[in-house]
Amino acid sequence: MSKLKTLPFDPADYLQDDVAIAAYLTEALAAGDAGHFQEALGTVARARGMGGIAETSGLGRESLYKALRPNAHPRFDTVQRVLLALGVHLTVQADARSAVPD
Repeated sequence: MSKLKTLPFDPADYLQDDVAIAAYLTEALAAGDAGHFQEALGTVARARGMGGIAETSGLGRESLYKALRPNAHPRFDTVQRVLLALGVHLTVQADARSAVPD
């Protein structure tokens, strides 16, 4: 029996437009795992080009890589700056499950 050969998969290759990027980040955030969202943010930054994101966000390229690497704990303002550079933003809404009844 021959071994199954697989090709590397990089989601950054498929994040080509704003709608796909917004959907990808929304799903990552909905998972409720900060590390997963951070990884997704890094993937989107790679898809858009780290150099451009670093320049637009005002962060150094090396600082951006460090902030988005696995197990890093970037400051919230860093995440906000990256999101703004990507042309997206976070939205807060009430969760129907936790709404207080009248």
